Amino acid sequence: MTPLTDIHLENSYLKFNLTCLDHIIQVVTAVIFTVHQEFLKQGEPTSARCDELESLRKRGCDAARIENPHGSQKILKNKAVTNRKKGAEKLRPEDITQIQPQKLSLNLRSGEPQNIKLKFKRAEDYPIDLYYLMDLSYSMKDDLENVKNLGTSLMKEMSKITSDFRIGFGSFVEKTVMPYISTTPAKLLNPCTVDQNCTSPFSYKNVLKLTSNGQQFNILVGNQQISGNLDSPEGGFDAIMQVAVCGEHIGWRNVTRLLVFSTDAGFHFAGDGKLGGIVLPNDGKCHLENNMYSMSHYYDYPSIAHLVQKLSENNIQTIFAVTEEFQPVYKELKNLIPKSAVGTLSANSSNVINLIVDAYNSLSSEVILENSKLPEGVTITYQSHCKNGVVNEGESGRKCSNISIGDEVSFNINITAQGCPKQDKPESIKIKPLGFTEEVEILLSFICECECHKHGIENSDMCHNGNGTFECGACRCNKGRVGRQCECRKDEVSTEDLDKNCRKDNGTDICSNNGECVCGTCECKKRDNPEERYSGKFCECDNFNCDRSNNKLCGGHGRCECRVCICDANYTGSACDCSLDASTCLASNKQICNGRGICECGTCRCTDPKFQGPTCEICPTCPGVCTEHKSCVQCRAFGTGEKKDTCERDCSYFNLIKVKDRDKLPQPVQAFPLMHCKERDANDCWFYYTYAVNNTEKEVHVVETLECPAGPDIIPIVAGVVTGIVLIGLALLLIWKLLMIIHDRREFAKFEKEKMNSSCGNKAKASGFSGPGFSGCVVGSCGQSG
Repeated sequence: MTPLTDIHLENSYLKFNLTCLDHIIQVVTAVIFTVHQEFLKQGEPTSARCDELESLRKRGCDAARIENPHGSQKILKNKAVTNRKKGAEKLRPEDITQIQPQKLSLNLRSGEPQNIKLKFKRAEDYPIDLYYLMDLSYSMKDDLENVKNLGTSLMKEMSKITSDFRIGFGSFVEKTVMPYISTTPAKLLNPCTVDQNCTSPFSYKNVLKLTSNGQQFNILVGNQQISGNLDSPEGGFDAIMQVAVCGEHIGWRNVTRLLVFSTDAGFHFAGDGKLGGIVLPNDGKCHLENNMYSMSHYYDYPSIAHLVQKLSENNIQTIFAVTEEFQPVYKELKNLIPKSAVGTLSANSSNVINLIVDAYNSLSSEVILENSKLPEGVTITYQSHCKNGVVNEGESGRKCSNISIGDEVSFNINITAQGCPKQDKPESIKIKPLGFTEEVEILLSFICECECHKHGIENSDMCHNGNGTFECGACRCNKGRVGRQCECRKDEVSTEDLDKNCRKDNGTDICSNNGECVCGTCECKKRDNPEERYSGKFCECDNFNCDRSNNKLCGGHGRCECRVCICDANYTGSACDCSLDASTCLASNKQICNGRGICECGTCRCTDPKFQGPTCEICPTCPGVCTEHKSCVQCRAFGTGEKKDTCERDCSYFNLIKVKDRDKLPQPVQAFPLMHCKERDANDCWFYYTYAVNNTEKEVHVVETLECPAGPDIIPIVAGVVTGIVLIGLALLLIWKLLMIIHDRREFAKFEKEKMNSSCGNKAKASGFSGPGFSGCVVGSCGQSG
């Protein structure tokens, strides 16, 4: 039937009866797939039809023709969490729900995570089973006396927490072989000293199955006797293993299970059994006969990892009640055992009730999710939403702490498949809170085929006369047939005649060494990167070996076809790196390259050597450059100036580089123009900088210290003033003294003259020379003798 006829049937299928519908669907599908056949380029393998969504669209595949299945989920069991108050109608343990939902199914597609939300609510008045496992070696003699009344006292205390409480009791000592105990007949009967009455040594004994009768606990424990052994570590791990795996003998219910392990000594673990000739590893199975562990002499002690596995499988939370001396050892053990606690036991176990209650409150206030082994290729992540809005992720996303009764928390869980399982069958995983018996079952199925596979046409004429099934636009060949259209038999694939058709220009390389010759036709290799592919009749073409620009194939502005770039509109060049759009060259004055350059490939090439920048508008050496950038340099370098308040907004257009002194400033000999600037600030301080444009980067180098005029030296000035005042004072004193001396001398001379004149007058009178004609003495003659 020709494609034209097929199309005619497609357009008129409503005229046919419903019985013809399957046939019509097949025909219509064939028409669609015939059109799809043109999607593959010559040489491309059929697998090239599967690709990422965006890649298929880029290659011209219509959205209507793309099959893109998505994962899904369905909740199969969704019983609401129990809202129940203490004292309300009593419920069976199996009727109490603390986690929701309980069962889901997920349909996973590779790489697509499915998110599920789990809700956990700690139920009030939830039943509790507690098994007390006690070391009955001789050092615990005084402890046994206090434990004998534990049953009724603990029942009374636990009634404050739950109305449905059961208690059991077991004891342990050590393996019954040398060198752990003495095997002499007398010591096997009484391992203690002669004056002490002790029971025969034993490994583990289940004394009392879990019961709600506290009085029965007191009676049976009261009948117990101390035993003894030789070494200090005890065989407690053997006892813990039997308590964990012997559920029917212990009487565990599907409720909160607590195991109290009481001792004042350390413990033996895997490998220690070799001392007694025991080499078989512990099998992790129940071996109780008449409530006694019967294989202690046959199997080694369990390892810590083995204990962790069994305690977790059986939802048992462990409380280690140990003396102060062994606290560090058991705290390290607690870190290895999830949902366990350590309490300090007093010397005679008198505080055991408070220890148990405190440890239970601590354990029950924390919920930790764990999952069973994941199928290959499946990953899981957790996110917890705890009290008070606390959100945790990673490993911490598995747990919430400080949860009180009635509190509700939630977990977001992402489950992702990274591929299809090798065995095409559904898988399942289980998620449960540690220490609780409830769990969430998740059924997993995988989307590994497209829907179009269901509509394949067997023995289709499109597959070379019916030699294959035509599905999803390609042929799936019958057994013994190969080729894109199943046109060859397998036994004729490698003949020389067919290989000739796969050699380009009669060369030696088959399919250009980029593919295989199948039925005389090249089928090109697949690349690790799904975006990269070979094509062409001889696989001579590819879409990843074209020229690159900015480390991008075809500059990011085109596609690579047969090693040649096919550029987008407005781009040209071998790497599509030349833009034909001149808008990027427009300067602020709307001129191309500011009228000082040529626009080439969307970038300005400045023809005036003074100008540079993306639009030839920057002139580092033009007058006024220093003044233009002064304020920004000032605020960025020194935090001062007119723009100090808007510096970050207005002055981030250049790179600032500080230098020590002016000698370190760049010099004009560099390849790009550079301007040296000297500016003064408001404090009359000078600062020096250079401004340059290096390609498109604006750079400012500035001397990091201001050059300010030196201030007056106060001390010399003061000293000078004081000295001047002193000297002037001295000079004035000297002048005054000189004037006084001159004055005194004049006065003295006047005095002497007057004295002399007076003396001469007296002498004249005495000599009789006085008279009208006598005018006085002659000077110099007065003192002469007459």
